[in-house]
Amino acid sequence: MKKREHLARRGQMILYLTLLAMVVACMVALSMCDKPVVDAQSRPSGGDTLDIAIEYSPVTYYTYDDTLGGYNYDLLRLMSERMGCPMKFHPVVTLEKALGGLEDGHYDIVVAQFPMTAGDTSRFAFTNPIYIDQQVLVQSRDRKLIHSQLDLAGDTVWVVKGSPMVGRIASLSREIGDTIYVHADDMYGPEQLMMMVSAGEIRYAVVNRSIARAMASRLPNLDRSVAISLSQFQSWMVTKQRQSLCDSLNQWHEQIKLDTATYLGLQRRYFGGTFPTLAR
Repeated sequence: MKKREHLARRGQMILYLTLLAMVVACMVALSMCDKPVVDAQSRPSGGDTLDIAIEYSPVTYYTYDDTLGGYNYDLLRLMSERMGCPMKFHPVVTLEKALGGLEDGHYDIVVAQFPMTAGDTSRFAFTNPIYIDQQVLVQSRDRKLIHSQLDLAGDTVWVVKGSPMVGRIASLSREIGDTIYVHADDMYGPEQLMMMVSAGEIRYAVVNRSIARAMASRLPNLDRSVAISLSQFQSWMVTKQRQSLCDSLNQWHEQIKLDTATYLGLQRRYFGGTFPTLAR
């Protein structure tokens, strides 16, 4: 019976990954009449158009049937409409690719599950906080659960390559006085890592709580109760040389906040509540 259940979950994970790959591929063919435009190509648009690398995830950006959504996507779309700034969205799955494209000049902005840390401010310019999140451990309820960060000693956790979560795990290793091994994956995003945990392919992954919460109904056998970090600000990124763009994004964000009903409504829709510390 257990073997049958394992094979069923593995088949489910493969199906999820296949469907996700199909969705990302279909983005190339999406044709939309209204701005902003969604395009999977990484060529700079030029002119006044902002090229935005946006992470494909249940919180940041997703597509369902003919509907596009995501907290970051909807917020940027409001900015585009109200500030008259054309934007082209380039969906990405791997964070490392997005950051490389930002530094190479293919993208103007990277929007992803990337908490602002002191170390990364020397490499990128971060906008003011967009929302608040937290890193959590994802594990399967089909195995013996751990209930403390201390129990990770000697084990391996999977994270997305390029993520500050690598540094957080290293700090946690020092805090507990033992080694926690990290596999930084350069192929999959947080959503796919959760599917792999669900299917029993890997044991632990560290992702943002908002993604774990959004995937809870689809992957009910996963536990996300063990926090790996404190609450952290999530921001958008530009290169250090584009501080003026960063300032403009901050100003546009403040303008959206003036429409309190719309702004807080977005937060309730995607997070189930609001972030009082981010209120104007």
